[in-house]
Amino acid sequence: MTATSPAPFLTVVVNLSQHEKVYAESPLRAAITLSHPSSTLRAAAERGSTVQPDDASLPSPFAGAVDLNDERAIELSGVLFREGTGEPAERTTADLGALAEACQSTGSWLASAMDASWGVVEHPVSYPAVADLLGDRHRIISNDWQSASLSSLAGRNIARALRVLASVELAPAALRADLRAERVAPRYLFAASELIDHAADRRPRAR
Repeated sequence: MTATSPAPFLTVVVNLSQHEKVYAESPLRAAITLSHPSSTLRAAAERGSTVQPDDASLPSPFAGAVDLNDERAIELSGVLFREGTGEPAERTTADLGALAEACQSTGSWLASAMDASWGVVEHPVSYPAVADLLGDRHRIISNDWQSASLSSLAGRNIARALRVLASVELAPAALRADLRAERVAPRYLFAASELIDHAADRRPRAR
């Protein structure tokens, strides 16, 4: 590499600028994606913390469980508890599972990319023509590297929220039994909601 050949460095400059734009916008997309499941869980948890379970027999096993359903959860995600059935059919964690994997995969890839980028700009004297850009490029690499860590951490929080949810049985009969006893289910739902919120908060923020 000669002092008059900054092409690799300039290529990195372009790529880093693109990365910075993408990962500056990602918090908004993540917040939108995570807001509904978090709010749905919180609504169900709040209702479960105060509602008195009702075993009144209804004519249809597919009738809504009046004591368990929360209008906010229905409006947000369509989650509806029905008598005589298992967990709500609308309760799906597939999207959250995919998002958790994507966050961790993106974080791992971005960290590797920034490690390579850091190596490219390791020798500033090789690029005297672009010396005035070195400080700013290192700043962007550092920010994107931090974004990589935050993305991985967000994925871990989402994955842990799913583990928490997996320990809660939300079939009406099981949920009512819990509400008559220790009311553990609402506490787990609150915890899962908080973990999802934390994942959104820990996403890379706009700069």
